[in-house]
Amino acid sequence: MLCSSRRRPGTFGAWSCLTLLILVVLLAVPPVSQAFPVPERLEFEISYTGITAGRAVQEVNKIGDEIQIVSTARSADWLKLMFPVDDRIESFLVSGTPPLFIGVPRLYRERIREGWTRFQKDAVFDRQKLEVTTTDHLKNSVTVQKISKRTYDTLSSFFYFRSLPALQPGTSYFIDIFDCKRLWNTEVQVLRREEITTPLGRFKTVVIKPLLKSEGIFARTGEMHIWLTDDDRRIPVLMKSKVRIGSITATLTGGNYWPDRPRQK
Repeated sequence: MLCSSRRRPGTFGAWSCLTLLILVVLLAVPPVSQAFPVPERLEFEISYTGITAGRAVQEVNKIGDEIQIVSTARSADWLKLMFPVDDRIESFLVSGTPPLFIGVPRLYRERIREGWTRFQKDAVFDRQKLEVTTTDHLKNSVTVQKISKRTYDTLSSFFYFRSLPALQPGTSYFIDIFDCKRLWNTEVQVLRREEITTPLGRFKTVVIKPLLKSEGIFARTGEMHIWLTDDDRRIPVLMKSKVRIGSITATLTGGNYWPDRPRQK
């Protein structure tokens, strides 16, 4: 889903966007703060043109000295016969130094099943050599590519963003993202502040818009907007994206978050 290989276009060919829709809030460079506690679990309902199509879960845990981020997505029962989805994406972060307090990716791993599409890829980051080695287990191929000092994968980039200080509407930020195929310098626009109501309650949010380039991310045909809580947690409570046919929405419905205070109502 996340490594940018071509996928069959069509109504549910857009499913490869679902887990990414949860993950790909992208930014870089400004000094960061340590904003969110670990562990954390976020649960999302995924809908396609208003119809529930599946669910996604994003979890963060500390394992030894590393942080493990896991994102899974599965299709709803009614969709499994036509288009089964069973995705698992993982990122392992090693300890970081200022301004990278959340750490940097050591290993990125994806196991994707979307209809007839299968991906099994690992990307190992070498910070000393500034290289990333990508292994495609299905094609039995290995590639080595150069990266920058501030390169993230599509999962860890989201958490770097969440650790940044206040976002100001009208500004843009950039981050280098490696998607298992190539390195992309991606812009994210901070659009506006907006108060919205979701099944979990009413939230003050900041709306951002990633300007995506990768062929594997909405095939460069969609437009994504993400509503993040306007506080130090930056929880993604709502995400919407246009695809070739229709639109996809991811709505936060539960999980373990804001452990030290009640959510907004």
